[in-house]
Amino acid sequence: MTGTPPGNLPLRVGLVGYGLAGSVFHAPLIAATEGLALDTVVTSNPERQQQARAEFPEVRLAATPDELFDRAGELDLVVVASPNKTHVPLATRALEAGLPVVVDKPVAGTGAEARALAALAEERGLLLSVFQNRRWDNDFLTLRELLAEDALGEVWRFESRFERWRPKPKGGWRESGDPAEIGGLLYDLGSHVVDQALVLFGPVTQVYAESVVRRAGAEADDDTFLALTHANGVRSHLYVSSTAAQLGPRFRVLGSKAGYVKHGLDPQEAALREGKRPGPGWGEEAESLWGRVGSGESPPTGGGQVTATVAGDYPAYYAAVAKALREGGPNPVTALEAAAALDVLEAARRSARDGAVVSL
Repeated sequence: MTGTPPGNLPLRVGLVGYGLAGSVFHAPLIAATEGLALDTVVTSNPERQQQARAEFPEVRLAATPDELFDRAGELDLVVVASPNKTHVPLATRALEAGLPVVVDKPVAGTGAEARALAALAEERGLLLSVFQNRRWDNDFLTLRELLAEDALGEVWRFESRFERWRPKPKGGWRESGDPAEIGGLLYDLGSHVVDQALVLFGPVTQVYAESVVRRAGAEADDDTFLALTHANGVRSHLYVSSTAAQLGPRFRVLGSKAGYVKHGLDPQEAALREGKRPGPGWGEEAESLWGRVGSGESPPTGGGQVTATVAGDYPAYYAAVAKALREGGPNPVTALEAAAALDVLEAARRSARDGAVVSL
């Protein structure tokens, strides 16, 4: 990769955006990764500049992406964690400046845009990776182990819920109804649950979706359901909502031999929000939150055998990025994988609009 420093010098990272994604996820994980150094944070917000300086005293600050790209030769990687509508133009600038780039999800608004970015990265011989951190959630890692062990038999249905209870809209671009903002839950949380379903069960042939705006004052979808038919016959039922007064199980996976039920969200986001950093015990959860594997049981507290949850591992993403840049290791999440998920999200939007099943 162009610009990669020799020897044991860390790769210098420029981070564009210091809102939720930049400050809670990317900056701490970059700083915790061996071989990476958070060099520059780009934000025009004075309070966020002070926050970045307080948390990372050695970091350089830039008010605009222009300031960052003016000294592109001093960097080895750009991370785009700014609002969704800026992802494509900023990633394009980074690649054209000869810099590898990590882009927060969704990488783009359409699969076509994601494929165009992938083609540009391929042409320039540069890494383009998409931050799909939920592939390193504890429940997802646990389910992958159960599937590898054939603990559930042939999977018939995969139910995944990313639900919240936020009866009052917070506003901002994430909840904007302007299509240019790429807001709403379908593209926010939907990017996670669809990506996970594709990784677990492969390509999708049909998509059906119901997407509504339930909260007074809300502009974008805040309660969405997707039904996916995978090419291998698995049916995925995916729920994303800000209006769930009672939260369902995070996963409910039904197979020919057994099912797996898991409640509760991976603890890593909450830990990062609280200012905790990766170290011993990172990503582990209390035994009381472990899921269960079994068949035929239906007591109120859940039935079957308690199954230890694999520790979540968000740090593994940036460790893989560093290895890809240093040693030519595999890209942890490619733009083409992200494009496949965007195809499903676009189909879901059409399905919800037209009330019809969309074939892919």
